[in-house]
Amino acid sequence: MRFILIDRIVSLAAGESIVAVRSIRPDEDYFSDHFPGFPVVPGVLLTEMMAQAAGKCLDAERRSRGKAMLARILSASFRQWVRPSDEVLIYVSITANDDQYATADCHVEVAGRRAAQAKLFFSFLPVEKLAGNFRDDLLEDFLAEQGR
Repeated sequence: MRFILIDRIVSLAAGESIVAVRSIRPDEDYFSDHFPGFPVVPGVLLTEMMAQAAGKCLDAERRSRGKAMLARILSASFRQWVRPSDEVLIYVSITANDDQYATADCHVEVAGRRAAQAKLFFSFLPVEKLAGNFRDDLLEDFLAEQGR
C-alpha cells in the first residue's frame, strides 16, 4: 500500500489554506478488512489525508524551520461513511503558524457533505534530518505549474 493519500492539489495559499483531492479506489487494500461486506475508509486514513494536505500547505512556504510533521490530533470526528469510488475533497485552514509549531482546522467532504473534521497540531523536522534526495513530488509539481 502506498501512503501518499492526496492525488491532486486544487488550490494553495502557502501557509494559509489548501484544497486537495483524493479519489478512493475500490481496490484499496484495507477494504477487504474494513469492513467485510460494508467497505469504508478508516477514520485514521481520513485524518492522515487532512494531515498530509496541511503539511503540504505549511511546507509550501519553504521556510527554514523544516518539514511539517503531524505531532498531535487535537480533535477528530467522523460524520458519514466514505466508500469505494468516492471523491474526497480535503479543506485545510492554517490557524496558527510560527517557527516552532502550527495548527490547522481541517475537514473532508464527499458529494458536498462533510464526512470528517479535525484540529491538528504540527511541529517541524529539521531539513538536515531528511534523506538527501527527499522531494515532495506532488507539492513541487503543483508549485512549478503555478510558476512558484
